[in-house]
Amino acid sequence: QVQLVESGGGLVQAGGSLRLSCAASGRTFSTYTMGWFRRAPGKEREFVSAVDWGDRRTIYADSVKGRFTITRDGAQNMVFLQMNGLKPEDTAVYYCSARTVGAATPNSWDYDSWGQGTQVTVSS
Repeated sequence: QVQLVESGGGLVQAGGSLRLSCAASGRTFSTYTMGWFRRAPGKEREFVSAVDWGDRRTIYADSVKGRFTITRDGAQNMVFLQMNGLKPEDTAVYYCSARTVGAATPNSWDYDSWGQGTQVTVSS
């Protein structure tokens, strides 16, 4: 449905910050709900954050609320995840996702398209 490419991952010390970016293709990007998920080693994929199209309502996992902020720039076909106060437990591969129909949701199965992921490593 949409092509997604993440960037911005890297290695950072605990307490540091990173901003992840996701570039989406298509002139209809602004109508997609966009989400971020992550998968830590040995763990299942978990929800991080999502943002609606239209009213741009946002939702967050409890584990990141107050530290992470999701935003989108429809004109640039981009969605971002600003991550502050990073903790070692945030270490994971982070995936950008798109839902072509429907509102923001924490359920991975509701999303239609996925990027390849970008590695975030937080050292102690």
